[in-house]
Amino acid sequence: MGIVYFVRHGQTVWNVENKICGATDSPLTDKGREQAKEAGEKILAQNIKADAILYSPLSRAKDTALVISKVTGIPAKEEKRLIEQNFGKYEGTPRDGARFQIAKREFLNHYEGGESMFQLAQRIYNLLDEVKASDRTYILVAHNGIARVVNSYFHDMTNEEYAAFGIPNATIQAYEW
Repeated sequence: MGIVYFVRHGQTVWNVENKICGATDSPLTDKGREQAKEAGEKILAQNIKADAILYSPLSRAKDTALVISKVTGIPAKEEKRLIEQNFGKYEGTPRDGARFQIAKREFLNHYEGGESMFQLAQRIYNLLDEVKASDRTYILVAHNGIARVVNSYFHDMTNEEYAAFGIPNATIQAYEW
């Protein structure tokens, strides 16, 4: 049995401001950088072994991954498919906005100016299929929207469960094949 680990990036400025980041870059806060360091320390403490860290090209995930890499000594490499979903017109708007909450449940529809949930799932599922076939152990460092898709790859979820799923910043999730 193989395993893949997922880590959500540390806290960002827009997380604090309750804004949807999506494909828009929002830098880590000081707390976010500290969370990244703590995640690296947890990886060491839990004796997690990985061949590499793959990370989203957005700075919040990249910076988190590079801190984890420095703490653990695990090499890190950018993986473009891990970029957060493009939420189009909703980026920069409140995460709990009523229209966004409705739009999150319409998987086939593109966010105006963005991508659909199905497009996101396709690129993440393809990546996970490749990771599984590689027989290597990876730590994926990315975003909450990516966490949702990764979880759905391993666990059946209703539409409501999928739309509501999320993990806290710098949380480490393990998934077994």
